Amino acid sequence: MAGILEGKSVLLVDDDQEILGAMEVSFSSAGATVSKASDGNKAVETALKEDPDLIVLDMMLPKRSGFLVLEQLKKGKPRNSRPHIIMITGNEGKRHQQYALAIGAEDYLYKPFPMDRLMESVEKVLGE
Repeated sequence: MAGILEGKSVLLVDDDQEILGAMEVSFSSAGATVSKASDGNKAVETALKEDPDLIVLDMMLPKRSGFLVLEQLKKGKPRNSRPHIIMITGNEGKRHQQYALAIGAEDYLYKPFPMDRLMESVEKVLGE
């Protein structure tokens, strides 16, 4: 897996520190430059400042939901444009998945997921 994300910047957003840590190890090992945020406001602030290639975004966040983050970052942008966003959630409702994909998420994963499943999604979304 080493190097597949070399030169890519990734923002990981989750309020669960264990999940954030596991994702950080996987993305760093794959060569990505990693930033982290644990609430929606920090996610928007970091995304606007750093302009990452990819954001892995939890749906349920303190201060601002993942949906509101997604709406703000994708508003007015063409589909499949940067930042690419993969939503992750523990909520299994199909309606939420449909909404996230409709407003610009490129994939939607249900927790818990194996880290290799997330990395497969990353490769698909980034076209690697």
